[in-house]
Amino acid sequence: MSQSGGGIDLDTSLGYLLKEASSVLRSAMEEVLRPLGMTVTHYSCLELLAQRPGMSNSELARGAFVTRQSMNVLLQHLEREGDVVRPAAAPVGKALPARLTPRGRRSLEEASAAVRSVEVRMLAGMTEAEQADALRSLRSMIHSLRGGSAGS
Repeated sequence: MSQSGGGIDLDTSLGYLLKEASSVLRSAMEEVLRPLGMTVTHYSCLELLAQRPGMSNSELARGAFVTRQSMNVLLQHLEREGDVVRPAAAPVGKALPARLTPRGRRSLEEASAAVRSVEVRMLAGMTEAEQADALRSLRSMIHSLRGGSAGS
């Protein structure tokens, strides 16, 4: 599938394969989350709040890879559903720190089990050493693309 003119061979392009893996992973996650009434972004928001309570809309948007506007719509929905609470007024500045409710934690537990099943399926053909190598490699790629030096 090589192209003339210095094109990228998609069969051997790591970037292309990462994008394909990301797309397939997202589809598999959406498939197991749909019966729970969730999307990947919904799940990501709950997971972020469980691990980092009090995040602002902007922080959640960055963590879930969506726009602030999309996250604000989602947070309003999660508040109406009773999964998340935010103060009526910002304690400092403009940010309204969000927190999971007990209902939100229960929803997250069910969704986490579903997402974990997808990860188990994804990693089924890899040894523990291969999984560790993959994590190390992905972290290194992310670090390099964010401007980190190769040796750090």
